[in-house]
Amino acid sequence: MTKALSRRHFLIGAAALAGTPAWADPPASSLRPALRPGNFRTSTVPDAESLIAQARLGGAVGYAVADARTGLMLEGRSAETALPPASVAKAVTALYALDRLGPAHRFETRVIAVGPVQDGILDGDLVLAGGGDPTLDTNALADLAAQIKATGLREVRGRFLVWGGAMPFAREIDPGQPAHVGYNPAVSGLALNYNRVHFEWKRQGSDYGVTMDARSDRYRPEVQVARMQVVARDAPVYTYADTDGRDDWTVARGALGNGGARWLPVRRPALYAGEVFRGFARAQGIVLTAETETDTQPGGTVLARHDSAPLREILREVLRYSTNLTAEMVGIAASQAGGGKVDSLRASATRMSGWAEANLGMTGAALVDHSGLGDASRVSPQAMVTALTKAGQNTVLRPILRPIALRDAQGRPDSSHPITVDAKTGTLNFVSALAGYMTTKDGSELAFAIFTADTETRAGIPRAQRERPEGARPWNRRSKELQQALIERWGALYGT
Repeated sequence: MTKALSRRHFLIGAAALAGTPAWADPPASSLRPALRPGNFRTSTVPDAESLIAQARLGGAVGYAVADARTGLMLEGRSAETALPPASVAKAVTALYALDRLGPAHRFETRVIAVGPVQDGILDGDLVLAGGGDPTLDTNALADLAAQIKATGLREVRGRFLVWGGAMPFAREIDPGQPAHVGYNPAVSGLALNYNRVHFEWKRQGSDYGVTMDARSDRYRPEVQVARMQVVARDAPVYTYADTDGRDDWTVARGALGNGGARWLPVRRPALYAGEVFRGFARAQGIVLTAETETDTQPGGTVLARHDSAPLREILREVLRYSTNLTAEMVGIAASQAGGGKVDSLRASATRMSGWAEANLGMTGAALVDHSGLGDASRVSPQAMVTALTKAGQNTVLRPILRPIALRDAQGRPDSSHPITVDAKTGTLNFVSALAGYMTTKDGSELAFAIFTADTETRAGIPRAQRERPEGARPWNRRSKELQQALIERWGALYGT
C-alpha cells in the first residue's frame, strides 16, 4: 500500500532562515538512472510507471530527481514538460527575495505628520503610510496609535490620509478564483491581517446577527469598509460588489446553519487599515476625520513606525504555511529593490522569471505571480530541480522549508520513517506539486520535483465552484500517495 503525504496547513506568522544566496555553477545533467552496484536487488523497487498507473490521475505527471550535492540528474519523467507549479513557486520567490533584499531586510509602516505640531496640535494632515509589510496586523496598528499618543499629539486639524502606493495595487491575486476566498485578496503597499476580514454569524431567533471585524489575539474592532447582508436565497452562497469604495457582500441564508465564521478577502486594503487605525487613535483620545486614500507619497515628520520581523523569518513562514499575499508582496519588493519600478503583479513575476533563469538556471520558467495561485504559471520539473541543487549547494533553502511527514500504512505520520523530507507543497484543484530535498537512510541527499496536473478537468470547473469542486479532494489524495511512493522508490534506488 502506498503512503500519503500530510496535507499543508494555511496558517499565519513569521519564523527563520540564514544567509544570502551565492549561486553555484550549473549542475551536470543526465536522465539515466544511476543504480546501486553489487547485490542491490532492483527487482524489489517498484517501477515508476506502475506507480503512476496505480494513482489514476489522468492529465500529466512529470518529475525529476538529482544528487543534491553535485546536481547530477538521476531520473526523470516528462522532466522538461512545463506544468503549473502551484505554491512550489513560493520557493523561487524566497530565493529571489533573499538575493535582492537580503535576509535582514525589514518592512516599515509609518505614521507621518504633514505640517507642524505645536502644543500637541497638528496643523496639517496625518498619514498612515504603508511600506509593503505583508505581516502588519491589528496589534501593530494599536501600538502605532499608542506611539503617536506618547509624542503628546492631542489633535489633528487636517485630514487623515492612508497611502498604499509603495506597491502596485491589484484587486485580487488571481482573477480566476471565486470572489469570496480569503487566500485571494487585494495587493497593496498597505495591508492588514493579510487583507482579510473576519465574518461571523449567529442565529438570533428567525434572523442572524453578523459581524465583520479585524480581529487579532488582543482586539476585535468591527469595521464598516466591509459590510455583509444576509439574503433569502440558497445560491450563490456569496456575492460581492464594490459600492462607493466599500466591500459589499451578501450571503445566502440557506447556507448559514446555526452559526459559523470565515475570513473573507479585502478589496480596499488601505481604507481597511485606515479605519482600524482611526478607531485605535480615537481610543487614545485623538479624533481623526474619515480615512481618505492618497496617491501621493507622503513627506513630513515621522511620529511613529512599526518594523516587521526580518525577511528571513517572514520567508520561513511563507514556505511553511503558504500565505499567498506575503509571497506576492515580498516578490514585488524584490523586483523593486535597487530602484526598479514595476506597475503590476504580472510584470514583477516576469522579472522574477528572468532572474530565475539567469541565476538559478531555470530555463523556460514562466511565472504569472509570486505565490503560484495563478494556474497559468509554468515550470518544468527539471528546471525546478536545477534551482534546488544550486540553492542546496549553498544551504540557502532547506533550513526554511517545511519538514514533510511521511505516513505509515494506516495513514498516520511515521516519525521512524528512514527518509526525511523538507519540501514545498503546492495544491490547486486538480494540480498537485511537491519539490524539495530528501535524505535517504544512509545519508544521501537528493533534490526532487514532482508535478501532477489535470489541466483539462481544471479548466472545465466554473469559477464559482473552484473552492471545493467535485472530485478534487480524492484526486489530490491520490497525487500525494504517488508523491510518497516515488520518494520511497528513490530512497531505495539512490540511497548510496
